[in-house]
Amino acid sequence: MALAYGTDEWLQEYNKLVEEGLSTGQPFIIGLPEWVSTYEKLVQADEPYKAAAKTWEGSVVLHILAKPDIGIDRDIYIFMDLWHGDANYFRLVPPEVGEAGAFVITGEYERWKQVINKELETTKGLMQGKLKLKGDLPTIVRAVKAAVRLVELSGMIDTAFPDENPEAPQKIREVLAKAEQLGI
Repeated sequence: MALAYGTDEWLQEYNKLVEEGLSTGQPFIIGLPEWVSTYEKLVQADEPYKAAAKTWEGSVVLHILAKPDIGIDRDIYIFMDLWHGDANYFRLVPPEVGEAGAFVITGEYERWKQVINKELETTKGLMQGKLKLKGDLPTIVRAVKAAVRLVELSGMIDTAFPDENPEAPQKIREVLAKAEQLGI
């Protein structure tokens, strides 16, 4: 049975999942807890992001659509709790929590890979319909410097892409099975 999201017990088990993943060493597979934790730490320590996001208010959720042929058997929601330049926490969350974020950016795995590899600029991807936004686009556009810096930071993670690694789909399935026990 899944633990109740947001409880102390849930957070303790989620942190164990993160530590287990971090112990394997980099590169980290995009969207898994250790990748999310590494991203969080980069953003939390980044002064240019803090300056660019000093007026930003609200959560941002990165929604990666399922792609079973590479091991992503269900949608992944990465919740980023952002407030006035602070990155309070980044976590994988259940769909109902992810969909309730102030801003939800949805895209196929290939689009997120393009964003991280700096082949697709997020705002342009939103304008072209390659990424979908739930939330107020003008608000995102006003915070374009902060958004650009978030993307730059994601590109600094030593990222393993599942379509480039034949062992990745099995690892993703194993980690997502453990995450499912946490209700995510």
